[in-house]
Amino acid sequence: MRRSFTSGWRLLAFALTVAGTPVSVSAQNGQTVPNPQAPAAAAPTVRQLSVEDAVKLALENNLGVQVARVSPQVQDYTVAQARANWAPTLTTGVSTNSNTQAPNNVFAGGTGAITNDNFQTDLGVRQNLKWGTFYTASWNSSRSSTSNIFTSFDPQLRSNLNLQVIQPLLRNFKIDSIRQQVLVGEKNREISEIDLQQTIAATARNVRTAYWNLSYAIASLDVQKQSLELARESLRNNRSRVEIGTMAPIDIVEAEAEVAQREESVILAEAEIERAEDNLRALIFDPAAPDFWNTRVEPAQLPPYQPVAVDVGAAVRAALDRRTDLRSTRKSIEANDVSVRFFRNQTMPDVNAQLDYGLSGLGGTQFTRDTGPFGPGTGDVIGQTQRNYGSVLNDLFQNRYPAWTLSLNVGYPIGTSTAEAGLARARLQNAQAETQLKNQQLLVATQVRDVGRQVQTNQKRVEATRASRQLAERRLEAEEKKFQAGMSTSFFVFQAQRDLSQARANELRAMTDYNLSIVDFETVQEAPLGGGGGGATTVTLTTFGQNQRNQ
Repeated sequence: MRRSFTSGWRLLAFALTVAGTPVSVSAQNGQTVPNPQAPAAAAPTVRQLSVEDAVKLALENNLGVQVARVSPQVQDYTVAQARANWAPTLTTGVSTNSNTQAPNNVFAGGTGAITNDNFQTDLGVRQNLKWGTFYTASWNSSRSSTSNIFTSFDPQLRSNLNLQVIQPLLRNFKIDSIRQQVLVGEKNREISEIDLQQTIAATARNVRTAYWNLSYAIASLDVQKQSLELARESLRNNRSRVEIGTMAPIDIVEAEAEVAQREESVILAEAEIERAEDNLRALIFDPAAPDFWNTRVEPAQLPPYQPVAVDVGAAVRAALDRRTDLRSTRKSIEANDVSVRFFRNQTMPDVNAQLDYGLSGLGGTQFTRDTGPFGPGTGDVIGQTQRNYGSVLNDLFQNRYPAWTLSLNVGYPIGTSTAEAGLARARLQNAQAETQLKNQQLLVATQVRDVGRQVQTNQKRVEATRASRQLAERRLEAEEKKFQAGMSTSFFVFQAQRDLSQARANELRAMTDYNLSIVDFETVQEAPLGGGGGGATTVTLTTFGQNQRNQ
């Protein structure tokens, strides 16, 4: 009996239908029959998918991809949190107090208890700017009254407007802790995006691998069924020969044993289909779907064989430029460079220019006093003048009573500073990362070359196993003719059948391995093999001498 390997694959639809029928094992005659006591299972839903359809479903439903998509969003909030240090902070407050004291000298302002009452409101804003500048502006108004006889205003209205600006001139001028956090956060955001791309590439590879393994399992079942059918045909022929007396009955036992052995191979092949289907299902379907376990996957494609030319040198160059792990390491080095810049800046002297500027206004009920023992205005009250709050504000905004201070403050640590230790550590980490990058580049080149060799090796395997299968078909045909002519035995026929079945399985395995190696060769230029996604490669921060004055 002669059937080509290609025509055998055309029976896959029938094989899938048989493999998908739920059965229970009965002990009668070794047959598998439906179990009448088992509950009726829901009819499975069959979805025919191409390999690209499977990849699209995985990118929508795969839990690992969904987890990886959250990381860039988390880093967005990390950057936003760092940038929030540049946002202005508004402050306000209201206070009231009263203070009663006993006079302790003749100038205390009275002979009895002296009471001072005060009510005050405050409004202010403070902010760190992007060049290390820090400013604070405040405006307060107060109303106070006192029983002190020496006071010139009772009640007294006061308003003050104050501005303070601090500008670093060396340390924290070109970079400070806030800018370091923002820059490193942006690099970590880029790293998380690269990790997402790595997860997508690795998931696509896993889906394609699972898809071709399922296709192989289905085609392998067809191969085992063809082998079983050959054994059953031989059993029928042997029984006919025994009936007409041209063969001994003992030869039937050998044929029955061969049939039983190949039935076992069919059972194992069916189980392998279910295992491969579960692997693919877990990658591409939504596990929350109600029909998740009841959906059967039917590949729309068999493992194709399309020889391609492999340019290992171009693939190595592409991998060194595009590989996600190398790009992630480069981004980590860039983040380390930011830390080196920061710590180098922190070793400079702390030189700050500071400007304090204030305005004030005074009002209320002002007493006019006669000449007293200490000169004019120290005697008894002879009149009063009212200055309302509008007059106070007029004094304030006309800059009538200004006060300002311009200062230069210098600070420098004695001995080794924490910034110097941090700079030395950051430089070591940077050198370590540079060496790690070189090591990764070597490993990437080695891996790409190895996968390229696998493609070439599997291509030769396909050609060799195809020739072997063709020879096995010719050998079985010759052995059957010899057996019919009485020049051979059933043992050699069964051996030729087994060899043909193995040759078909080897060719199918070689073609599947070839397609898997093509998938690996395409993936290895984008992402490392053997992983489901990028690891956590974000750079953590250590800062010294922070100038976040509003914290």
